[in-house]
Amino acid sequence: MADNRLDTLDCQIINRMQRGMPICSQPYQAIADELGISEPRLLARLHALLADGVLTRIGPMYQIEKMGGRFCLAAMAVPTSDFDRIAAIVNAFPEVAHNYQRDHHLNMWFVVACASPQALFDTIERLKAATGLHVYAMPKEKEFFVNLYLPA
Repeated sequence: MADNRLDTLDCQIINRMQRGMPICSQPYQAIADELGISEPRLLARLHALLADGVLTRIGPMYQIEKMGGRFCLAAMAVPTSDFDRIAAIVNAFPEVAHNYQRDHHLNMWFVVACASPQALFDTIERLKAATGLHVYAMPKEKEFFVNLYLPA
């Protein structure tokens, strides 16, 4: 998949994986059976999709608020010449789930995940102190669930 184009099977795999994992002793085998392929072929395709950056992770989606925790989208205006250094500082925080560079005045965007609202506030303050930059915290006001289904 070096040219990063998805074929029909890739689309079918991605679409199926978004519907959740079967609760059984061999969930990948069950999905492979549904798709009419072998489990090793499914796993190889998933590894290729991950390696090529088409998928960034395979795992559950949690509603952290139902467990007392908090997610927060955050952004910073980072001097371009200092971007890599600041990114390393931000990414070293275990509470930072992922980090993206954007072509915008606020050029660093990341998600902070914490076990409590107070821990979220404390983490934002620690990020400010560690980087010397203002962190624009944008807590979730409403949750939207969007599925991406690809034409196969």
